[in-house]
Amino acid sequence: MLPLHDENPRRGTPWVTYALLLANVLVFAHQITLPASLVETHLTRWGVVPCELLGALRHLGAPGSLPEVATLLTSMFLHGGWLHIGGNMLFLYIFGDNIEDELGPGRYLTFYVGCGVLASLAQVAAGPASTVPTVGASGAVSGVLGAYMVLHPTARIVTLLFLGFFITRARIPAFLFLGLWFGLQAVQGLAALSTHQAAAGGGVAWFAHLGGFAAGVLVALGVRSARHHRAPRWGRGGRSGR
Repeated sequence: MLPLHDENPRRGTPWVTYALLLANVLVFAHQITLPASLVETHLTRWGVVPCELLGALRHLGAPGSLPEVATLLTSMFLHGGWLHIGGNMLFLYIFGDNIEDELGPGRYLTFYVGCGVLASLAQVAAGPASTVPTVGASGAVSGVLGAYMVLHPTARIVTLLFLGFFITRARIPAFLFLGLWFGLQAVQGLAALSTHQAAAGGGVAWFAHLGGFAAGVLVALGVRSARHHRAPRWGRGGRSGR
């Protein structure tokens, strides 16, 4: 499944989403100008390397520990290739604007970064001994997807469906599209655990996707609950206004 756009009009201009898109593209543009021999060094220096991050957290305050902890932020803006950044930016562009509408610019930026950090920590927990750098915006974007599923479950996602050699378009409810997406991540994550791939590192950071998505769902449930309690009550029966 490949999402093309959603049928969910936004209320304002999503400046933070646009800024995040631009920042990711600019960082990737710099990355592709590097000599091939330096790209791996660049990703290792600024990506999250699980075993090194855990060592820095154990000795927080020691020389060199803070730059390593900072990779929880810098890693979100690095990508391993064109498909990697293309997929992440497509999902952020489609789903990010409505979540920015819901949270407001400041809270949305905090939410995005927080989901990205928690996503990286989930991946570290799945493979603490790994020496392979984890990079990409997918953990933070997964948080956006989790929030979207809770706050806009019935919004229609116009999607390309690949059925063998047959390709068609369909309008799929967000809860179904994103539920299937999450299910695929869970299956792939369990498969990685069974083959010890998560511990060794490499491939797709499935547990970053799962951790980011779960964080987004929890925040969105809190937002929905707060919205419900703020709604005015009419009459003695306590009926909530909408």
